[in-house]
Amino acid sequence: MNRATRIIVSTIGVLLAISGLNHGFFEVLQGNTPTNGVIIQAIGEGQRMWLYGSEEAFTILPTFLWAGILTILVSTIILVWSIGFVHKKNGPFIFIALFILLFLVGGGIGQIIFFTLAWAVATRINKPLVWWERVMPKKVRSVLRRLWRPFLMTSSLLFLIGLFIAITGLVPGLDNPEQILTIDWLILAGGLLFFGLSAISGFADDIERMIPSDHPRPSITV
Repeated sequence: MNRATRIIVSTIGVLLAISGLNHGFFEVLQGNTPTNGVIIQAIGEGQRMWLYGSEEAFTILPTFLWAGILTILVSTIILVWSIGFVHKKNGPFIFIALFILLFLVGGGIGQIIFFTLAWAVATRINKPLVWWERVMPKKVRSVLRRLWRPFLMTSSLLFLIGLFIAITGLVPGLDNPEQILTIDWLILAGGLLFFGLSAISGFADDIERMIPSDHPRPSITV
């Protein structure tokens, strides 16, 4: 098993589950009121803290209460699955299936790109990283393998900051909603970028842990 890859996927899965729980909590607060469509605002006007703090979501459910309850339930299952089962047989398949279900019940739209990338990385947990070994020279791997933890911590921090700003609209020194929204998107994009970097660095670490020092390096054939 590729240990670093598993930790990276588990961490992102937990973060996305927290985001889903956030959506579900605010949906429940809106009570047993009709959603009036499949595109909803998870944070209602009564709880909204700033102009763009609505947390838009998609749901197939008829009321905010049901959307919130099922979103919380599925998010909790994802959290448990990410920590304890994503590395098991069919773990990545169930991982992506749960996130698709989360999207359908009201877990948020912005998560799609994150959980799609996380699923792609998850499929490598129990697979040999032959292609990555070919395209990453030994010297590059030796540097990158030491960076997956800092990259993952940076990604996690940026994601949580972005989630906080999306809910509260609080950015020190700023009160312009458009500027705050732009900064929030940039922070979340940075979180996604560092997630990708942590995955690549994690692959490098897993490769170096798996191959003996006298292992012949594969060459790229044309």
